[in-house]
Amino acid sequence: MNYFLIKYRFAGGSKDEWHQEIARFIAALENDPTLSGKISYRCLKAKDDSGYYHLATAVDDGAAKALGERDFFTHYTERSDVVSGGTVEVVPLELVAETKYRP
Repeated sequence: MNYFLIKYRFAGGSKDEWHQEIARFIAALENDPTLSGKISYRCLKAKDDSGYYHLATAVDDGAAKALGERDFFTHYTERSDVVSGGTVEVVPLELVAETKYRP
């Protein structure tokens, strides 16, 4: 598994439009026959400030590479740079320990 934290501060534009853009990106991930079920993606926003945090998990290097080749990913990363004022930071993460998820 490959884990990434994407973080930035929202710097401009419409937050509602940005949230719609995020939803479109997630829908594109879920509808892509190669990536569906191989990429997990969550976007979270700090309650009291402009901080955004995206958690992405790819099942393997192949899924991460395939995502990087998608036009919708290129568009999304370009829009991320715009709304963040160019401050997007991508942090590769290494899993240390986790709970077993039980819905």
